[in-house]
Order: sequence, then structure tokens, then C-alpha cells
Amino acid sequence: MSEYFKHESAYVDEGAEIGAGTRIWHFSHIMKGAKIGERCIFGQNVNVDGGVAIGRNVKVQNNVSIYTGTVIEDDVFLGPSCVLTNVTNPRSQINRHSLYEKTLIRRGATIGANATIVCGVTLGRYCFVAAGSVVTKDVPDYALVMGNPARQKGWMSRHGHILKNPGTDGVMVCPESGFRYRLDAGILRCLDLDEESPLPESLAKGHKAYDDFRRPAAG
Repeated sequence: MSEYFKHESAYVDEGAEIGAGTRIWHFSHIMKGAKIGERCIFGQNVNVDGGVAIGRNVKVQNNVSIYTGTVIEDDVFLGPSCVLTNVTNPRSQINRHSLYEKTLIRRGATIGANATIVCGVTLGRYCFVAAGSVVTKDVPDYALVMGNPARQKGWMSRHGHILKNPGTDGVMVCPESGFRYRLDAGILRCLDLDEESPLPESLAKGHKAYDDFRRPAAG
């Protein structure tokens, strides 16, 4: 029995490497030479080209194509119909197969629905690209970017909450996890958990809706 699940309508080419526990759903296609880690989920109508490297626990929603030249680290979320590219100046008449540009999506990053990532950029760890944005340059760790072209509008915690109201020591606190974050020379870091460490099990499952964290506490 295969260590991963493939829906009967999906195709996995011989020569693709798929990690244990990964699930590949309706009409998706994983091409020869693609390397995919453990416990990933690929929704309906996803295409993964040869030469793509994908880490563990990556979630790819419906209608996403991941092209050669893309490297995706662990715990990344790709929203529905987001767009990735691999040539800055494509022309049908010119073969640039040997000139594909690298796009690196670091651990824990989120790309919202219908966002476009122009190739050749790096999306930092736990950054958050808002739905419909067009990213044309590198995005820092934990940055919230939005718009066309995407510009930074703030910082996001590892749990996906906007960080604000720093204390006198410059510390900002995530309302869901309680983790503390602080800027140091323009770089945001979590003070309570290393960026490469997994979440504690008690913090790896949500128990309150996003809006619940935005409502003021009852007096």
C-alpha cells in the first residue's frame, strides 16, 4: 500500500517523490522530478512541476500551479488560485527553460487567495501575503504585505494575528498564543520560540474564531 493518498482522478508521474501521509486530491498532477515532503495536502486541480521542492506539512488549496524553480519550506500555506511564476520576461517565441528563476517560500509563510508572486523573490518565515496582492520584491520574516504592488502594512504573529501596541520595552504580544515578539535592527523575532521549532501541541490547534480576538473584552 502506498504511504500517501492519491485520489483516483489525480496523476502522479513515475519519478516523483511523495512523503508519507501526503494527500493529493481531485484532478491534480504531480510531475516527474517533483519532491514533496510528509503530511502535505494538495487540493483540487493542483499542478506541481518537475524540479519543485516542497517541505513537510504544506497545504496547497484548489487551482494552484507550482512551477519549476520554486522551493517551498515546511508549514507553508498557499491559498486558492494564488499564482506563482518562474520567468520575469516570458515570450512564446523564446525558449528560456534553462533560465527559470528561483522563488523561495520560507517556513510558515502564508499566501492568500488570488495573490500573485513574481518570480525571483524570497518570502520570509511566517510572512503573510494578503489576498489579491502582487508581490514583486522580497518579503521580511513575519511581515504583513498587501496591495499591488504589495507593500508592508504591519507584522503578523506565527498564529496569524496582527502585532501592535508595543510596550515600553518594544514587545508585542500575540493574542492567541501569548508569544512575545520584538523588533531588533528592523528584524522581528519571537522571544519565546525559535523560528525553526515546531509549535507545542497545545498551541497547534485553534479554539477561537479570528473575530473573537478582535472583540473588546467585556467590562
